[in-house]
Amino acid sequence: MHVLLTGVIFLDILFLSVSTGGGHIKAAEALKGHAKNRWPHSRCLIVDTLRYISPFLDKCIVGGYIKIISNMPFLYGGLYTLSENNKKIVSMTYAACRMLSYNLIPLIKGFNPAIIVCTHTFPLQMVCHLKREKIISAPLAAVVTDFANHPFWKLEGIDALIVPHDDIKHEMSLAGIPRDIIYPYGIPVSAAFLVKHNRKKILDLLGLEDRPTGLVMGGSLGLGSIFNCFEMLGKSRKDIQIIVVAGKNARLKNRIERCTRENGICQKNIRVLGYTDMIPYLMDVSDFIITKPGGMTISEALVKELPMFLTSPIPGQEERNHRFLLRSGAAVEINPAGDICRVLTNVLEDTLMLKSMKEAAKRLARPYSCRDTVSLLEKLVLAGRKL
Repeated sequence: MHVLLTGVIFLDILFLSVSTGGGHIKAAEALKGHAKNRWPHSRCLIVDTLRYISPFLDKCIVGGYIKIISNMPFLYGGLYTLSENNKKIVSMTYAACRMLSYNLIPLIKGFNPAIIVCTHTFPLQMVCHLKREKIISAPLAAVVTDFANHPFWKLEGIDALIVPHDDIKHEMSLAGIPRDIIYPYGIPVSAAFLVKHNRKKILDLLGLEDRPTGLVMGGSLGLGSIFNCFEMLGKSRKDIQIIVVAGKNARLKNRIERCTRENGICQKNIRVLGYTDMIPYLMDVSDFIITKPGGMTISEALVKELPMFLTSPIPGQEERNHRFLLRSGAAVEINPAGDICRVLTNVLEDTLMLKSMKEAAKRLARPYSCRDTVSLLEKLVLAGRKL
């Protein structure tokens, strides 16, 4: 925390993340946006940690992760479960992060942040080691971007853990993490999701009509059974229009576009998009969403109180997200190999069930996560200055 001669307060924040999927970086961007609005003179830097340390290492780890979850998700699920239950795996990961941590010293010393915020466990482990070695002393906060606990979050040196929900706080406290550092403020989402956008204007922009609309997406990487879900919706007799977001999966986008031309689906109103920043607008014109349960996507949908139909969770943390949402009543499971349209019709025509799902979403949503988290960061810095 700094005060200029004019009396203006600013807070310099270093965000450390890893680009395994889009949610970790997006959480940092959401917090950065709120912090800059609150303290315009602040410096806020987001660093993709592995890429900063070594582009080659980033390509091996992040690229390998993406290939595994795309082609062999069962293997990733097995590794995730093993890491939850095998202390040797946890120790090996800690050891690797300790070795890599020294590469961050020039960055941290040069930027001289008032506080460090990690939105991924790898940089968190690195910074915790540097704090234990007394190489750095800045307060440290971590943001958990899934509705699940994991042994990787149990570290010495963390001043605050921001988690999605009270249930996750309870899980973490049972695992031995001090309750007083766990804050159930939610996963930070962009301020654009707090605004209700004009439905007619967005539909006109997309060239769509004012009728029931379904949004189909698979996160920033365009993973999951998006094509199967789209194909079944396209062939159904239900009078709906479809928006598909293929993310960075250009092959999927081309396949869907080809299918609409060649297989007689083109009579329906369909819009196929790649990676886009229009998600808050698309959610505002949609009556439901079909998605895999990535932590960021479901947090955004909860804020919009959008009925969710979940499919194809990646084994591991997304399975935990999946179970959490089904248990809470905010979502319904669909099987891409089953009769999706029948499930959709049964739910969408059941007004009581829809109302119940929206109420559950409202209970789970944390629309002011950025505001609450940034206020907490300020308190942590002030507390550190008083010590």
